[in-house]
Amino acid sequence: MDYSKFIGIDVSKLTLDVEVLPDGKVLEGENDEKGIKQLFHSLVKDYKVKLSEALFAFEYTGYYSYKLAVYLQEKGYPFVMIPGLELKRSLGITRGKSDKVDAGKIAEYASLRKLQIVPTQLPEKEIEQMKRLLSLRDRLVSQRAGFKASIGEAKRAIEKKEDPLFFKVQEAMIKSFDQQIDLLDNELLNVVQNQPMLQTQFDLIVSIKGVGAQTALYMIAVTHAFTKFADWRKFACYAGTAPFPYQSGTSIRGKTKVSHLANKRAKSLLGNITGSAIQHNTEMKLYYQRRLAEGKTKCLPRILFATN
Repeated sequence: MDYSKFIGIDVSKLTLDVEVLPDGKVLEGENDEKGIKQLFHSLVKDYKVKLSEALFAFEYTGYYSYKLAVYLQEKGYPFVMIPGLELKRSLGITRGKSDKVDAGKIAEYASLRKLQIVPTQLPEKEIEQMKRLLSLRDRLVSQRAGFKASIGEAKRAIEKKEDPLFFKVQEAMIKSFDQQIDLLDNELLNVVQNQPMLQTQFDLIVSIKGVGAQTALYMIAVTHAFTKFADWRKFACYAGTAPFPYQSGTSIRGKTKVSHLANKRAKSLLGNITGSAIQHNTEMKLYYQRRLAEGKTKCLPRILFATN
């Protein structure tokens, strides 16, 4: 699609700074529902922007950019959410920081890469809900593990009867975390069960030996119900299981290895299910042993999920 305008938006907690290219017009609004509507009203009335012919670009900032993304999608205006690291590395050498300057650089980024950019499409509400619930679950599990570790270390030094309140409070916290995690698990399963397509995908995933419910839920959410990635190679790259060469000229001949720019959670889950598969699935075990005999690395998710 040919765009007549490129609109860069710097999103912060409370404000939105906007620059329109090639006009160079700058405006600012509040980052709430009312402020977003006023901002777009100004673009049309004061700056004569045809919103359907403009490409909106902004950095993905989680909750801060969510309302803006939802508004744009509901209105049918093309937009792209750019990962922060990608944007940062594309800006070159910079000195200082200004929200207005950043908005201009984002618009410039969109203008220069207009042929490569694929407009963002938000996933279904159920997928967004699953992602939020899984993120919260991970935090609760992490905090629960901290209390468990604290009690374990304390038991090696003091008796429970020496300081009963110390142990009682932490055990109560662990019990509370258990209950909240169970609530989240039940709600995640309810979301899946209320959507036939998600339920079918869930059933297919857990039918694989060694794959549990949490892995299935996470894979559905992170892949947007298996619509986010065009093929398995792109997902392998995203999950950090695809190896990349490290070479330059004749002097640099580094090892071919996976990149640290990856979804570590997805890689961890793939590692867990791979370890289970080679123990309990004869076919996968034989494949793993054959790959090792060929000189492949022992990295479990890489050996089974990377490209040949």
